[in-house]
Amino acid sequence: QVQLVESGGGLVQAGGSLRLSCAASGRTFSSFAMGWFRQAPGEEREWVAVISRSGKTTVYADSVKGRFTISKDNRKNALYLQMKSLKPEDTAVYYCAATQSIMVITAERGYDYWGQGTQVTVSS
Repeated sequence: QVQLVESGGGLVQAGGSLRLSCAASGRTFSSFAMGWFRQAPGEEREWVAVISRSGKTTVYADSVKGRFTISKDNRKNALYLQMKSLKPEDTAVYYCAATQSIMVITAERGYDYWGQGTQVTVSS
């Protein structure tokens, strides 16, 4: 079992920045690939960024490429999402998730553990 707790969400103006954190407890964090997903009101949840077990491989959705950075600190059992140049369309509940897959995957169904989410609101 892995418990995931997100933090760092909030209200920010367009063009601003936020850093989301995801604290993990339970099984060895380094044995999980991780991802950030988001769900806007009335929309389906979508993947944002994913990272390999080691943290060396990252993949980004086109909508956030160049603005968001995902990182993983296996010593601190923590996952991060640095978000810059935020847009109103980035408004959503952001979730971190963990997968036991050895591959970096973007499919939601491939993730085994989920956090409760943190709200990010970007005002125009």
